[in-house]
Amino acid sequence: MLLSVENLEVRYGAIRAIQGVTLHVERGEIVTLIGANGAGKTTLLRTISGLLRPSSGCIVWKPAGVVACDAELSHLPPHAIVGLGISHVPEGRQIFANLTVRENLLLGAYQQKARQQVADDLRRCFALFPVLAERPSQRAGTLSGGEQQMLAIGRALMARPRLLLLDEPSLGLAPLIVRKIFDIIREINAEGTTIFLVEQNAHMALSVAHRAYVLQTGRVIMSDGAGALLQDPQIKKAYLGG
Repeated sequence: MLLSVENLEVRYGAIRAIQGVTLHVERGEIVTLIGANGAGKTTLLRTISGLLRPSSGCIVWKPAGVVACDAELSHLPPHAIVGLGISHVPEGRQIFANLTVRENLLLGAYQQKARQQVADDLRRCFALFPVLAERPSQRAGTLSGGEQQMLAIGRALMARPRLLLLDEPSLGLAPLIVRKIFDIIREINAEGTTIFLVEQNAHMALSVAHRAYVLQTGRVIMSDGAGALLQDPQIKKAYLGG
């Protein structure tokens, strides 16, 4: 097991956005979290990455698979969580529009000290996203939506994460670009990066994932293999258009 979330509760004032959520992510998996708008999906990712603080429960990082190396993330700042090996691609991409493609990518590597390692990672990102390699000096704000999403993923990969948190990577993108982004997600996973994916396009998410959780009004109401949930009548009716 790589990440364990146990009895997590997150509040916005009196509102319980996350209510007793328990889930886990195994090494090498793609795990997806599906649910309607307002279910708490983004809140959960933001809590894992340290941008929000839970009111109770715990988030345990298990990078080495032994208790001595476990880390409780709930009270760590975001930069420390990145340093442990968790990168977050936020909803809406949130690239630095006035900086170039190359500058955005290098910001993802700000904790890396070895210049050769950063150069190697930059080459890897450009190999993964050839469209970015063609325009390293272009201002990021002038890229298309799909290119900005690729840049946001590339920036997160520059931190060399063991776990990549992806929040709504298909948001606002044309179907052809969505398929390309999900092909890239598969490739990243095949190269050894574990992925926890939040995605409203449930069909695409379940088609790429190994396992899935269904979140409804802050609670996990169902979990199973992704293939099984694709065939589940309740899931088909609620999230897959029949």
